[in-house]
Amino acid sequence: MFMGLIALLCNASCKSKNDEKEEGVKFSVTSPLRKDTLVIRDYVCQIRAIQHIELRALEKGYLQYIFVDEGQFVKQGQRMFQIMPMLYQAEQQKAQAEANYAEIEYLNTKSLADSNVVSKNELSLAKAKYDKAKAELALAQVHLGFTDIKAPFDGIMDRFQVRLGSLLDEGDLLTTLSDNSKMWVYFNVPEAEYLTYKTHAKKDSLMKVSLLMANNQIFDFPGVVQAIEADFNNETGNIAFRATFPNPKGLLRHGETGDVQMTVPLINALIIPQKATFEILEKKYVFIVDKDKVVHQKEITIAAEMPDLYIIKEGLSENERIVLEGIRKVKDNDKLEEYEYQDPKVVIRHLKVYVE
Repeated sequence: MFMGLIALLCNASCKSKNDEKEEGVKFSVTSPLRKDTLVIRDYVCQIRAIQHIELRALEKGYLQYIFVDEGQFVKQGQRMFQIMPMLYQAEQQKAQAEANYAEIEYLNTKSLADSNVVSKNELSLAKAKYDKAKAELALAQVHLGFTDIKAPFDGIMDRFQVRLGSLLDEGDLLTTLSDNSKMWVYFNVPEAEYLTYKTHAKKDSLMKVSLLMANNQIFDFPGVVQAIEADFNNETGNIAFRATFPNPKGLLRHGETGDVQMTVPLINALIIPQKATFEILEKKYVFIVDKDKVVHQKEITIAAEMPDLYIIKEGLSENERIVLEGIRKVKDNDKLEEYEYQDPKVVIRHLKVYVE
């Protein structure tokens, strides 16, 4: 009899705990919210220097001097390389001598022509020889100048493709030079998003964008979209945008990658809290509550994601009710005897991000 009493007490105790557990589960239900909003889209991008050129030898010869180092910042007009100039110096001296001789011959002929000793045709011939000699001198000076390679603009040197003493041919690559004061960032935008952007872009205004770098940090300076390509890519359905970013600290380099973040307007979007969803085999679901308070599992498709929120592409309507709190305590076809309905506007205001 004593053992039966103990069993009865244990059973009553367990039942009491189960009742308390069931009573502790509180269900709340809300609905999707329909309104205009903004979302941040990420686009994989390529980062390019505003100027990035190859420096090549313009003349044949041995590389005699290198005045700079790899990775060095150089100023416009700074000497970088010199190709052995002796041959071109000799050519210039020869051209200079011929020009001096032609000048003397021309001046003498002019003096005689002024005294009517020689004809005007002879004077014209002497003048033509002098002009030709001056042109050949200028050409020799240009060739000599090509042996002294200077920076065409301020920029950062890349690695050397040649070494001191290398025998160079005309057109051989020496190095590359990048002007990183500003960066051009290219990214591809789908046709639908391009149309939305163009529809809502203000006339004569530039859209600001952000750059998420490879280390998942936002670049300090915002960029602006300044150019859009003329044609869509027929294979991908995308069109290329180009944003310009200032780079005063020189952090960005030619060839980097990252993600451009662009704010895109969504008109009449359907919004639900992320916590009202669950995932099965990489698909998103919600529990909807019908008029008889019965729960049904329903698959949804996400159009965009925001902190704490999902934008619904399909699977829900704004009149449906979804389980917000307690989704782990119910299963398909369960009946909710009691639940609290929460206004979706109030629900969203209490999330970390409030959609204006």
